[in-house]
Amino acid sequence: MGQPLGKHPGIVIAVLLVVGLLVWGFWPRPVLVEAVAVKRAPLTVTIEEEGRTRVLDRYVISAPIDGVACRVQLDVGDSVEEDQVLLAISPLESQVLDPRSRAQAQAQVASAEAALQAATEQARAAAAAEQLAATELKRLRPLMEKAMVSRDVFDRALTEAQTTTAGKRSADFSVEVARYELEAARTVLEYSFDPDRQPAERVPVRSPITGKILKVAHECEGPVRTGDPLLEVGDPSALEVEVDVLSADAVKIRPGMRVLFDRWGGEQLLEGKVRTVEPVGFTKVSALGVEEQRVLVISDFTSRPEQWTSLGDGYRVEAQFVIWHEEDVLQVPASSLFRYNSGWALFVVEEGRAQRREVEVGQRTGLTAQVLSGVEAGERVVNHPGDDVEDGVTVRLR
Repeated sequence: MGQPLGKHPGIVIAVLLVVGLLVWGFWPRPVLVEAVAVKRAPLTVTIEEEGRTRVLDRYVISAPIDGVACRVQLDVGDSVEEDQVLLAISPLESQVLDPRSRAQAQAQVASAEAALQAATEQARAAAAAEQLAATELKRLRPLMEKAMVSRDVFDRALTEAQTTTAGKRSADFSVEVARYELEAARTVLEYSFDPDRQPAERVPVRSPITGKILKVAHECEGPVRTGDPLLEVGDPSALEVEVDVLSADAVKIRPGMRVLFDRWGGEQLLEGKVRTVEPVGFTKVSALGVEEQRVLVISDFTSRPEQWTSLGDGYRVEAQFVIWHEEDVLQVPASSLFRYNSGWALFVVEEGRAQRREVEVGQRTGLTAQVLSGVEAGERVVNHPGDDVEDGVTVRLR
């Protein structure tokens, strides 16, 4: 007959130890997770693209007649004044006085005169619009200080004042250019079709604006034909930013939208506003060899000029178009969300367990998502949930 187990305590201890090890080995262990608190904070949704600056008003000075241009003594960056003589051209012998050529030259003069008149009227209209916007801004400023008008109304008035000021400046520039075009057209008619004029007389080429030399297209002395580019002049203190964005992103951008400019070389962010979204797209091949439809978005600086005076024509900037912004937004990391039942869900840590919650998601950035319902501020959610995290599983925080 067998001996009672009580007389063999070693066997009992061994059996209990084996059972205990089996229970411990198969007992479900808590899953190690990283938890992040749901919080309320400002949230900004942006579209980021690379852009470059360009002079707002630039002019290509071309040869008004056929002839021999002298050597250009100017370099890129040199300052020029309005009506300053930049170079001179020795005209060729007078052309044959055929009626068709004379009529074309006379038509160009008439067209230039009409363009000058139209530019002058546009400048008057721009000046009136600027004066009206400035008066409205002056009227709203004390009301804004007394909180009698909303911030949005004041911001729109401020934007309108800045826009009309830029419009007046461009209109004045157009008047100067139109006046120069008229002078060039008259020069063509005078020097090319007057047989009594001595061809040795040199034709001066003058600057239509006050600014700086941006490009020298014809440096050495040599023959030029009518319309050949000689120089480019512009005012580097008046800059705009052109950014080409994907057409799918361009439909989200509106004129007047706020823009932030980063990585331009300075330590602080520069601010601007979208002036126009061009209605025509173009095809561009990306660095990966993929054809993309892009659209140009033109923006103006709204930061103080002294903050970006070191920028010049063609400088690189990083543009961030602010599509949406709110100061108090309930948000979670985008990495805590996953698809569930045609919607979104996440795991909330409650009493040491992961509880699945379906949530409604609003605006999203690359790292953060707005939560409209499903969780409350202060609750902790599982960040980067793995396949071993399931509803009701025991978890342990890292």
